[in-house]
Amino acid sequence: MLTVGGKAPRKVCLEVVRLRQEIRLHDRKYYVEHAPQISDREYDKLYKRLKDLEVQYPSLVEPDSPTQRVSERPITGFRPIRHRVEMLSMDNAYSTADVEDFHTRVIKNLGRSRVSYYVEPKIDGLSISLTYEKERFVHGATRGDGVQGDDVTINLKTIRSIPLVLEPPQGVSLPAVMEVRGEVYMSREGFEEVNRERKERGEPLFANPRNAAAGSLKLLDPRLTAARPLGLMVHGVGALEGRAFETQQELLEFFQGVGFPVAPRALYCPSIREVIGRLREWTDERPPMNFEIDGLVIKVDNRKDQAKLGATSKSPRWMIAYKFPAERAGTRLIDIIVQVGRTGALTPVAILEPVHLSGTTVSRATLHNEDEIERLDVRIGDSVLVEKSGEIIPKIVKVIERKRRGDARRFAMPERCPACGAPARRASGEVARRCENSACQAQVKQRLVHFVRRKAMDVEGLGTKMIDTLVNKKLIHDVADLYALKYADLVVLERFAEKSAENLMRAIQESKERSLSRLLFGLGIRHVGERAAEVLASRFRNMGALMQASHEELTEVEEVGPVMAEAIVQFFGIPANRRVLEKLKQAGVNMAEKEFSKVEGPLSGKGFVLTGTLTSMARSDAEGLIHRLGGVTQLSVSKKTDFVVVGEKPGSKYQKALALGIQILREAEFQKLVGFKK
Repeated sequence: MLTVGGKAPRKVCLEVVRLRQEIRLHDRKYYVEHAPQISDREYDKLYKRLKDLEVQYPSLVEPDSPTQRVSERPITGFRPIRHRVEMLSMDNAYSTADVEDFHTRVIKNLGRSRVSYYVEPKIDGLSISLTYEKERFVHGATRGDGVQGDDVTINLKTIRSIPLVLEPPQGVSLPAVMEVRGEVYMSREGFEEVNRERKERGEPLFANPRNAAAGSLKLLDPRLTAARPLGLMVHGVGALEGRAFETQQELLEFFQGVGFPVAPRALYCPSIREVIGRLREWTDERPPMNFEIDGLVIKVDNRKDQAKLGATSKSPRWMIAYKFPAERAGTRLIDIIVQVGRTGALTPVAILEPVHLSGTTVSRATLHNEDEIERLDVRIGDSVLVEKSGEIIPKIVKVIERKRRGDARRFAMPERCPACGAPARRASGEVARRCENSACQAQVKQRLVHFVRRKAMDVEGLGTKMIDTLVNKKLIHDVADLYALKYADLVVLERFAEKSAENLMRAIQESKERSLSRLLFGLGIRHVGERAAEVLASRFRNMGALMQASHEELTEVEEVGPVMAEAIVQFFGIPANRRVLEKLKQAGVNMAEKEFSKVEGPLSGKGFVLTGTLTSMARSDAEGLIHRLGGVTQLSVSKKTDFVVVGEKPGSKYQKALALGIQILREAEFQKLVGFKK
């Protein structure tokens, strides 16, 4: 048994120092250089050993220890912090002619004709400043107004590509003080995953990765920030004491040497001719990258020249941002249709004459809501410019008014649902207009699609087309009617063979045994995603108790805020929803969290938390294996957790397990532990 407290023996102190150095090295190899040297399990062992020693000897804990990246406590706000050197914005160039004009100003102010430049990709992220004193990260701030920004140190520490301690190569000296300037960004894949999760929870989607990164860095709970896929690229320096650099290239090489990530494909250009060539190459064909870039930054390479050129009140004279021209195309807006989602939200969609854009044929573009239509003043029949924002989402940029024809028609959002004719109203404070008829066929179809998805009730064999058929033929009016279907109803449907009907009936029957959390998620309550459903099921244990919960009782639950609580109360207060739940109950659908009797086995007394998507088995099957071997499954990670089983795209539970030093099991390791064979 460990004895906590007391003075740590010298041997332990040396081991702690060694463990921290090893973990920092492997963080750098994994998050910065993308060249891991050890397996996740070996890394987890190092981390757990360090965590155990710090628990045993609290006096050894230091703020920059790898175990201290994620704070357990939310904060109430961000205090302002003043930059030692002002963070200026950059002037923009939109053509090679603009860049040549910039070069003309540079050589005029320097008094010579030859100047070398350094060209770097312009990361489309959130500008930040990281202050280091000697080798230690002291604090970090957003750009703010350039003079002062918000102190977001607590959230920046959760980004593992930000070194908490600099460890330079032998013979390389560190500045006494250094303000490192860079961009916090979210990868494209990470952005898509975050938006997918927000869509499942009924939350507004981020417009682009930059907004997602900015929103993530300003969360008051660092544990939530830690779960977001944020990265860092550094590119410059503000205050610098005790060390000098001759060129921008030398500065970036120093950054790499001490553990910072820098933008790839940066290039030294000995003349403006090479710079222009570089711009044309990137404009014609941008190299594939997993993060957004919106241009190239051109910097005078020599830092003494930078100092001589100085700055205006707004921007440095020695650098300029060349912005890529967005790929746009002109086309005609043929019509505007309105789609109805599962929550009743009405979304206008522009129907376009097909146009080729960024390698794809675009025939539709979202108009988001009626406010956006009014802002654009877009009308049916207009000629419009379409752009692929971030090369992902088609959008209408503007109306070409000079081409507007006399027959162009204004569009007004319908006051009645286009699918069912029920009133569609816009609540105060919301941008969306919603259909008020919960029995609306369009909503029913979308709710069924959500209800049967894999992470909800997982009804295999029931796809979108089959759902359309069942609703159109009035065999299903709500999700509960799914359990009233009979074999005879299915087998007579077009293209539905006897075997298919049998398989679907079996899948529907099996879905009755899904957990309460999956049922809650499948019901599609606004703001209640997969994680919230697990929390609610764990706290209330059965549907009846949750239905009776008051707004105050709900907000007392960890991770349930007032907006979600209000949505839950409203959902259960609608008579039609209560009738659906009663039908589900009568059909034999599980309405309670299952209580597992204790079983003696090789995993007796061991607590497991599962996170991410398992590829070899359903989560319910994994839980069943754990229970049969005597183990218990837990909803959240705590000091009582023995193992965290990690599948694909794990969430915040994985980060918390690392912070607590809990043993991580990858899927293959879990299979071996429980004796699972495919």
